[in-house]
Amino acid sequence: MLKSYEAIYQQGLIHWLEETPTVQSARVLVTFIQETPPVQKRRQPSPKLAGIMTLPEDIVQFQVPEEDWECLK
Repeated sequence: MLKSYEAIYQQGLIHWLEETPTVQSARVLVTFIQETPPVQKRRQPSPKLAGIMTLPEDIVQFQVPEEDWECLK
């Protein structure tokens, strides 16, 4: 009898999502359904800064005057 188990394959290891198979030895067929993108945590400012910092409207300031932009002409 065939039985399916859901798992995630990550860096050469299989992480079982539900029950772990109790089979000691068996031939398996692995099908990759979808590649999962890596999880990237978004950096957050410290809560201690809340309400004490303000950003100017234009935070981009050029370090070189526009007249010196020879490469853009």
